Amino acid sequence: MPKFTIKLNGSKKTIEADSDTPLLYVLRDHLELNGPKFGCGLSQCGACMVLINGKAATSCIRPISSVGDAEIITLEGLADKNGKLHPVQEAFVEEQAAQCGYCLNGMVMASVALLDSKPNPNDEEIKEALELNLCRCSTQARIIKAVKKAVKNSAGL
Repeated sequence: MPKFTIKLNGSKKTIEADSDTPLLYVLRDHLELNGPKFGCGLSQCGACMVLINGKAATSCIRPISSVGDAEIITLEGLADKNGKLHPVQEAFVEEQAAQCGYCLNGMVMASVALLDSKPNPNDEEIKEALELNLCRCSTQARIIKAVKKAVKNSAGL
């Protein structure tokens, strides 16, 4: 079985897996990370979202062999080394922007990618950045409010 070394949450990890194994399965099954979730398996719901070189990307249909030297960040990698949550995570907690929590990983990861590329987005830009994430509990209004709060929290840094 081939070995792959990936850059994950600031450190290198070596994994034995078939080259067509989805990145999501490597993260969850081999590395025991629970942030990315299996949702649809078709790259359509956003539950499996991670950051790849700073861009929000689904991981359920992306083979481990395609990752190469890319830097992968999962939900677990957003907090700093002392455990302080990322401003987006803090805002989601403060705004109670989760109900069942299944979409939360994708919503947070997409929000982080958005704010990293556009620190002060308008409502339409927020909605556009989150459109690949399905929330069936109807917490979208609180999620948008949390992203706006993250913008304010980040401006105060």
